[in-house]
Amino acid sequence: MSNPNRSNGKVVYGKRNSGKRYVTYRKSPNKKALQPPKPKESVRIAFLGGMNEIGKNMTLYEYANDMFIVDCGLAFPNADLPGVDLVIPDFSFVEKNADKIRGVIVTHGHEDHIGGLAYLLKKVNIPIYATKLTIGLIRGKFEEHGLLNSAKLVEIKPRDNITLGSFNIEMIHVNHSIPDAVGLAIRCPAGTIIQTGDFKIDTTPVDGDMIDLTRFCEYGKKGVLALLSDSTNAERPGYTMSEKSVGESFELLFRKANKRRIVVATFASNIHRVQQIIDVAQSRGRKVAVIGRSLENLVSVGSELGYLNVPEGLLIDINSIKNYPDDKLVIITTGSQGEPMSALTKMAFGEHRKVSLTPNDYVIISATPIPGNEKMVGNVVNELMKRSIEVIYERMYEVHVSGHACQEELKLMMGLVKPKYFIPVHGEQKHLQKHAGLAIAMGIKQDNIYIGNIGDRVELSADEMKLVDKVPAGEVYVDGIGVGDVGNIVLNDRKHLSEDGIIIVVATIDSVSGSVVSGPDIVSRGFVYVKENESLMNSARDLACRVIDESYDSRYHDWNSVKTRLRDELSRMMYEKTKRSPMILPILMEI
Repeated sequence: MSNPNRSNGKVVYGKRNSGKRYVTYRKSPNKKALQPPKPKESVRIAFLGGMNEIGKNMTLYEYANDMFIVDCGLAFPNADLPGVDLVIPDFSFVEKNADKIRGVIVTHGHEDHIGGLAYLLKKVNIPIYATKLTIGLIRGKFEEHGLLNSAKLVEIKPRDNITLGSFNIEMIHVNHSIPDAVGLAIRCPAGTIIQTGDFKIDTTPVDGDMIDLTRFCEYGKKGVLALLSDSTNAERPGYTMSEKSVGESFELLFRKANKRRIVVATFASNIHRVQQIIDVAQSRGRKVAVIGRSLENLVSVGSELGYLNVPEGLLIDINSIKNYPDDKLVIITTGSQGEPMSALTKMAFGEHRKVSLTPNDYVIISATPIPGNEKMVGNVVNELMKRSIEVIYERMYEVHVSGHACQEELKLMMGLVKPKYFIPVHGEQKHLQKHAGLAIAMGIKQDNIYIGNIGDRVELSADEMKLVDKVPAGEVYVDGIGVGDVGNIVLNDRKHLSEDGIIIVVATIDSVSGSVVSGPDIVSRGFVYVKENESLMNSARDLACRVIDESYDSRYHDWNSVKTRLRDELSRMMYEKTKRSPMILPILMEI
């Protein structure tokens, strides 16, 4: 008797009901089958900024006992944050895991990617890896904060590989509105993750160095676990125009200016734009003056590192512009977003100390308003026009192109990388949702797309992508030299003061008798004009005096109950008489 499985099993003898002898073969247990399945390798990503917002980009990667950070930016405050200078990410999760963090990789030198680094290093001193220009811009910031000597800055370049614990990261050159921008190929045992950083596909870039699509394609062929891609322009169809098209527009506009002085406002970080303005100014025989600290710093760093080509004698100090006729001058300035303290805004309102604009000026705003800034830009344009100044702005001419990819470029990136999972980043909810729709159109399963929020901690493996938990994340406000000492309570008070004003009640009380010795005096700021509302102030004074007499107990000295009742009674009276709710601040002194 023969059996092909005999060698794999044990012989078992027995009898059937008929009494005949039979032989069967029982398979030996498979040792491998008895072993529990090996768990799939997984990598975690925590979003500490840049999700559901434009700005303060910060992403943390985690595998086993190793972590590293991509970017650490800031955001600028909106009208809901009165008095706040800057908004930075919450670093509490980073501080908690400081011993695991191997470094920070910075994709490029814009404020929304480098602006928070100085504040981070004051909490956790870790190595920073960035390209040459980005390092130059970071150095300037660290010098201001007194961190340059203690910081470890490591210069990297495209196609370089660095190892941070369990991670190996390759820099991939991308086009953006600032040179030396990179995307990242992040490799670990769980797989490869591509994070594009801010990018567009420019086939004729000003610096002649096109995005490295070949490298993205090579990773796509090898297999990519996940793609994290820039969503800023996900709503815009087609392709983003090349930066070179702006240079052609400048040529045309500079000719149209004729004998007028030219003032160009642009983003301080757009070094390619500055180079094109300088090139056209030189060809038209004009000198160039630069206004704005961030712009002056960019020109200084860019020239020193070789990213800006400024002919000898072309740049002049702003204080010497009076020595040149209008038709021999170009002024490059900040303020393209209508920022209240920017140079262009001060010029428009006649408040700049060194530049006074006249009808013989020709103003070019070489930028598109960031969502939310339209009104501020409109105010600046209106003020300039009131002065009979011709203003070129928005889409009147091609004086601005974006540094971010539009829909066809985003789809091309997905097609090259071929990720299993897709996570849109760097955008508000509308941008993330639109980008997710593009991914579905490209054939990525909806279940393999994750639209996250700040604080989300996502785990990815070959089998699944899931939300693991939430980590501490959010906004920290920088106000003057204070970091984090302004919170919601202070901001609510500021809003209250700005909307309804304040009433201060000052009174001095005899500690023995409890009688009012002095006052109560009523001081109003931002509420009503006192001289025209004497009867209201007198009523408030009488009410305060009565409340103090009724509430003060010299035996217990319960100041809080007196102040609380003063606030309640005065608030009620003011609302009944004016329909306003000013902040009530009682100040009681005992003698």
